[in-house]
Amino acid sequence: MYLSFMRSAPVLGIALMLQAAPAVIASAQPDLKARCGQLVSYYGRYGSSRGEDTDGNRDFIRLGAEIDCQNGRYEKGIAALEALMKGKNWTVPPPRS
Repeated sequence: MYLSFMRSAPVLGIALMLQAAPAVIASAQPDLKARCGQLVSYYGRYGSSRGEDTDGNRDFIRLGAEIDCQNGRYEKGIAALEALMKGKNWTVPPPRS
């Protein structure tokens, strides 16, 4: 009996981990979505110029990052926006808590 329990214990542990994984991923998604929205609005407020001195290609990067965020590719959108802000020598705002 003990031997069969020891054989099935790792399988049971893996099954429990796999069952809990979607809950962890689902709880992380709203945080990434909120972070993406925060960076998009921050850049939209402070980084997009409306005059003749526009950023050109940088605006396409922002648009691409915004589309990534809308399509659920939050990590890619966040990385692009943070790189864009760092390229302008901005301090990237900390995530909201």
